[in-house]
Order: sequence, then structure tokens, then C-alpha cells
Amino acid sequence: MREALAAAARVGLCVIQHAEDTRMTAGGSMNAGPVAFRLGLRGMPAEAETSLVERDIRLVNELREARPHLHVAHTSTAGAMAAVRQARRNGLRVTCEVAPHHFLLTDEHVGLYNTNAKMCPPLRAAADRDAMIEAILDGVVDAIATDHAPHAVHEKEVEFENAPNGITGLETALGLSLRWLHKEWKMPIGRVLSLLSAQPAALLGLKGRGTLAVGSFADVVIFDPKAEWTYRARETKSKSRNTPFDGWTMQGRVHWTISEGRVVYSNPA
Repeated sequence: MREALAAAARVGLCVIQHAEDTRMTAGGSMNAGPVAFRLGLRGMPAEAETSLVERDIRLVNELREARPHLHVAHTSTAGAMAAVRQARRNGLRVTCEVAPHHFLLTDEHVGLYNTNAKMCPPLRAAADRDAMIEAILDGVVDAIATDHAPHAVHEKEVEFENAPNGITGLETALGLSLRWLHKEWKMPIGRVLSLLSAQPAALLGLKGRGTLAVGSFADVVIFDPKAEWTYRARETKSKSRNTPFDGWTMQGRVHWTISEGRVVYSNPA
């Protein structure tokens, strides 16, 4: 990892990290804690994520003069977020993202072995969920990412431990973010949209993406920010329906999506 960080720094790239010490998570299928104990499932401890984030931040500090950029993908634990927060205070180039399911759901949503609530990293405890919300609202989080992972229905209709990890997320990311971050928690709409577009593009150095500036690629989403709608998995545009957000109220109905100047989705009603 030290070599990867150093090499990436030399060519101006960031290292995106899926933080998981698999020695701690082998055989696990959900977050370690009271819910896993009650369901009789082997848990994945928060330390499996936190410890690796802390380790790699130490490496970034050791390589401080080279200015490496570490980006923590789908951050889910309070400990990992605290490490990112402290790294930023120390002037290190450490950024992170959070997925909607990690700032809205907890391991209680696994319920009675709901495989549409199985992902990696897993849904965590309420304290972890609350830490994600706090970090988004106070500006520590740099991006909202979906960790989109579609699966066929039959793949999820198996025993919880045997089901593949992941949920769909592209179709619900904007609606959930506007409903909760903007409407419920009063984050300015401009900041919410930046977390979904301009900031991720800037992190990856994608010139002409995530912005409406003259000369950029014509990537545009036109939506009604005040419109409420209910997400129904059976009506999804995706071929996959593995979502824990079936029946949730969303904010901001999309009417048009334009990709590089071409209309790829239209729902003007």
C-alpha cells in the first residue's frame, strides 16, 4: 500500500480504498453486534474497516512530502470517519465518500434475514449511521456514492449467508439525498448536488464532468426539487430490484437526463 500511494502520487492519481481486513471478516455476513447475535449470523466487526483506514492514513503521513491522496470508499464506521476527520485536520490529503444506505439504515434493517439489506461494508449500528450524517452535514464527507450493485432476483432469494453482497442505488441516490439531507436535515440543495456531481468529478480529476460550466460535457439532469414520489421496486428502470428502499418517499422527480448532449431518459409528466 505504501508503494501504491507513492506511485500514485508521482503521477497525480488518488488511491481509492475499500477498507476491509478480511482476516476479521472471513465468514461474516453482516455487522457484528446484537442483531447478528440474535439472528445467529457471524458478524463483521467495525474494526475491520477502521483499522485499515487508520493504517493507511499513517502511511499517507509517512509519505507527507510526496502529497499522496487517499480516498476512502463507502465509509461506514464512526471510527473510520473519525480517522478521516483527524487526518484532514492534520493537513493530509484524505477524502471519503458515504453511500445513502449507510447514512439512512442500520443493521436493524436486516430484520428477519432480508437479503436486500446485505452489502459490504455491511449496515452498521445506529452510532455509526449517526456519525455518517454528522460528517456529511459538517463537510468532512466529500462525495455521496451509491456503491451500486445490481443482482438478479433469484440470486438474492437464498439464505442470507449465501446471498451476494450489494444493492441497487443509482435510481434512488438523488431522491433519498434530497428527501433527507435537504428537506429533513436542512442542508442547502447546492451542497447536496455538489456531493453527487462536482465534488466526485473533482476528486477524480475528471475535467469537464460534474459541472455546467461552458465547455464541459453536456451531462445534465433536469428535475423538480419540490416533487415528492414513492419508489416502487417493481416499477424500477433497472433490470434488478435488490433494494431496501422499496416504498420509501423520495424528493425530486427527474424529468430528463442528458448524457454528452443526448437525451437518454425522458419523463416530462
